[in-house]
Amino acid sequence: MASVEIQNVRKAYGDFETIKGVSVDVPDGAFVVLVGPSGCGKSTLLRMIAGLEEITGGTIRIGGRVINDVEPKNRDIAMVFQNYALYPHMTIAENMGFSLRLAKKSKEEIASRVADAARILGLTDYLQRYPKQLSGGQRQRVAMGRAIVRNPKVFLFDEPLSNLDAKLRVQMRAELKDIHARIRTTTVYVTHDQIEAMTMADRIVVMRDGIVEQVGAPLELYDKPANTFVASFIGSPSMNFLSTKVSQDRTSVATENGIKLPLGSEASAAPGTAVIYGIRPEHLTIAASGEGIPVTVTNIEPTGSETFVQGVVDGQKISAQLRERLFIKTGDVLNLTLVPANGHLFDAATGVRL
Repeated sequence: MASVEIQNVRKAYGDFETIKGVSVDVPDGAFVVLVGPSGCGKSTLLRMIAGLEEITGGTIRIGGRVINDVEPKNRDIAMVFQNYALYPHMTIAENMGFSLRLAKKSKEEIASRVADAARILGLTDYLQRYPKQLSGGQRQRVAMGRAIVRNPKVFLFDEPLSNLDAKLRVQMRAELKDIHARIRTTTVYVTHDQIEAMTMADRIVVMRDGIVEQVGAPLELYDKPANTFVASFIGSPSMNFLSTKVSQDRTSVATENGIKLPLGSEASAAPGTAVIYGIRPEHLTIAASGEGIPVTVTNIEPTGSETFVQGVVDGQKISAQLRERLFIKTGDVLNLTLVPANGHLFDAATGVRL
């Protein structure tokens, strides 16, 4: 195992820069997830760690060794892709042991390592089958097994679950997390799915447009997002944002027509300052009659265990994730309340947390 240090790394294609001075530290044995929308640069950064993309500027170290100019095969990493990349004419055992055969390992060592990886991944009964005889989830396990047998310093995963159906993705998330807990190999994992990031990572790196917006533990990013982008990207359903102004006593904010939203502590911004008030849908609850925030309902989505309500407050969209079964219809006014400490304030101009 080894740490991965990414220092001021840049990647440019001609005059177009896709990675703009990214610095990230991945501790030895950690499971770090790079997350962000399509085109944010996360896969490019992963490919630079792997040596599949040249580095325009900056430094990448694995285990303290600078690997900028080291050939991919000599970086002691193993990469798992979303399309499995298995050889269809080889058995599962042959696929898993192929890299060891290239490295001139003995038949006994190859068989031993393949057997160990198959036992970890629940593939022991499938070693003599071919990839076409396996399900998508089983093929992905084979791809992971091929990485495990190499006993690398670092695992790199490039959206490995994106080709699986929703139910299987949930199962594979749990399996990947369990495997990492057992073997503790340093892992860098790329996904655009923030649920994968939240449930699997020790630390999350949120990226946008080739820069890092925030790095931290999953709940740290959820509870204290650095800006409106992180706040909207982390958490499902997404955080509500309302345009407001700080009250004269700085203990609340108000919408244009005077609907007040209490704050958990005194606002750091001056009275009258335009701010964005954020509140997560699950932090809204039904208020007593005549109290709370009046929300005009525009859509209701009952799921059985909860009800997702979309509506409008003072001309601005708002959503609530409620535990109650509600007998309401579009156009009804629903009064909602919130705990002041659950509110977030962001600068209206920059989106930065206040």
